Amino acid sequence: MSDEFDRLVAEFDRFQSRMRRVDEQFSGIAQMQEELSALEATATSPDRSVTVVAGPGGAIKDIQVTDTALRRGGAELSGMLMATLQQAVAESARQQAVLVDQHTGNSMRLTEQVLETQAELLGTDVEELRAAMERGAPAPQRSVEEEQHEDYSERELLADPAERTPPPPPSTGSAGDDFLKNLFDDEDHR
Repeated sequence: MSDEFDRLVAEFDRFQSRMRRVDEQFSGIAQMQEELSALEATATSPDRSVTVVAGPGGAIKDIQVTDTALRRGGAELSGMLMATLQQAVAESARQQAVLVDQHTGNSMRLTEQVLETQAELLGTDVEELRAAMERGAPAPQRSVEEEQHEDYSERELLADPAERTPPPPPSTGSAGDDFLKNLFDDEDHR
């Protein structure tokens, strides 16, 4: 019975040790939450005519547009706004990941995951993003012209690229025929 009791005491000590480690890891959660809620990432367009401030979770806190930007055509202004918004939101995500990794001892490797995802989306490499982050420079971004001409209507954001289905071919029937055909096609794929 003494051996069994010693084994149970040792097991209980290991359990308490794990609980202390968990408590230590999460003792800074309140501080991390404060830092995250105060987080702001500012991005400015290359010509300095559009500035966007993003907060935690990519929430847009402020947009400033100069008179110079307003004199541009609608398509150019909207492209510049979108590019600057995306840059601010991406920077916010990177800052959030760094904060979480700092408070969790990098156990989640969140910063690396964010950099890898953004590198893929921006068509750059992780090292370029990491270097820009370290020197406090904005991350590389697509030009306004590239952004304006990209068609997002057929993009499936959460699907694996290998599993994507091509868009349906253009129809020669009426809008009602197209609706019914697409309705039945959608049901066949479920």
